[in-house]
Amino acid sequence: MNRLFYFILVLLGISIFAVGELYAQPSYVESQKTNTRSADVFNRVEDSVIKQFEEKKLTWPPQSMYIRSFKYDRQLEVWVKNKSEEQYQLFKSYKVCMQSGTTGPKRFEGDFQVPEGFYYINEFNPNSKYHLSLGLNYPNSSDKILSDANRPGSAIYIHGNCVSTGCIAIQDAPIEELYIIASNVRANGQDFIPVHVFPVNYGEQKSVDKLAETFKSNLTINKFILSLKSVFDHFEKEKELPLIMVNKKGEYVVN
Repeated sequence: MNRLFYFILVLLGISIFAVGELYAQPSYVESQKTNTRSADVFNRVEDSVIKQFEEKKLTWPPQSMYIRSFKYDRQLEVWVKNKSEEQYQLFKSYKVCMQSGTTGPKRFEGDFQVPEGFYYINEFNPNSKYHLSLGLNYPNSSDKILSDANRPGSAIYIHGNCVSTGCIAIQDAPIEELYIIASNVRANGQDFIPVHVFPVNYGEQKSVDKLAETFKSNLTINKFILSLKSVFDHFEKEKELPLIMVNKKGEYVVN
């Protein structure tokens, strides 16, 4: 099975545990340790991460990881599990310390917007000028239809150093923990780690009210917002990801 098939599985929210077992990369963590910066991070921080998993009665290393971020609320959550039939459990919530732009999706290069939608990690960069970074596959298949055809933008990351021009910026200590967990689940076979970026935490009424006020007369954005909310609602109820597809109009279709 090729990488395109993996992408389809993750975009649809289909479990890839069985597939991942065939394509596990047990040397991925070791490859990260060949880099001076990331090796230092693993040496300093990994034991602390393992201890935090133990304190929360979570198995280390996890087999699967799910990240969701809330722009207006400036939160980034890390969820993990170890078997396909298990529900995700919350490991930790981090503060997003810097974020450019406003609520609403990214639609062209230079708008300084953090994207909103459904993505996956497509790059591990231990040499980032923002300490460490995890790249997102923006533009995804929806963005390629709805964003500027020639200049949709690119190079969107979760990173440290608390600076943002369209990325999700957290402090150096959180990105170190995030990088270690992501490296380990990658080593366990999860090639595509889902990252869902929402305009707000739909569980916070003040945030929902603010979002409604901001886009009360924008029918297009409101339809987009509702499609994102349906994924949030499904996960809140099931602690599992729903099936997510993209139609010919670039709209998310959630089942």
